[in-house]
Amino acid sequence: MYVLIAGGGKVGSSVMRSLLRKGHEVTLIEQRRDRFDRLEEEFEHMVMNGDATELYVLERAGIGRPPDLVLALTGDDEDNMVICQLARDKYGVDKVVARVNDPRNQPHFDLLGIQQTVCAVSNILGLVEHEVPEHDLIHLLELRKENLEIVEVQIPKGAPSVGKKVERLPLPEGARLISVMRNGQSEIAVGSTELHEGDQVLAVLQPGKEDELRRVLLQS
Repeated sequence: MYVLIAGGGKVGSSVMRSLLRKGHEVTLIEQRRDRFDRLEEEFEHMVMNGDATELYVLERAGIGRPPDLVLALTGDDEDNMVICQLARDKYGVDKVVARVNDPRNQPHFDLLGIQQTVCAVSNILGLVEHEVPEHDLIHLLELRKENLEIVEVQIPKGAPSVGKKVERLPLPEGARLISVMRNGQSEIAVGSTELHEGDQVLAVLQPGKEDELRRVLLQS
């Protein structure tokens, strides 16, 4: 697999090392000269100095092949949007992944149709919610390309779903229970699975169905 990486900071350089260890062909573009010089000592001809938002820089890096995957991992969200748009729309790259530095910019990536994004801040906040929950329904993962999300729900005492089998729950259309964790043990949620107080339930659902799922599982 040929991968083109834009951005040689800690994230980009670490990703490059991992890809090379797995035997992939990688080219990395880094704009800052001082950082480029350090990377060149390690990666030699696989690193280029330049602005990855410039067409001639992308072409020198081999985007015309095109790459199997373009990773826009710079510290600037606007640059990452431009790089992904150019790779996808001008050079026909099928798979692009963008780093989102500020989660407030996520809607802009969504509007541009850049569906594969990674935001460290959002991921960390998701883990915080998981470990120290303040809400009855926690968002764990968004699958933007599939228009789905995965959430976790903890079943409280007195919830309408306690003692009911999955097949008897009036789940909203576009929602399915995936698994149930009880006493540290997980099992796949099937029709005969009965929910108990304290169960941690994973569900996959379409965005916007959270309130309906909450009513079925939690609200008496």
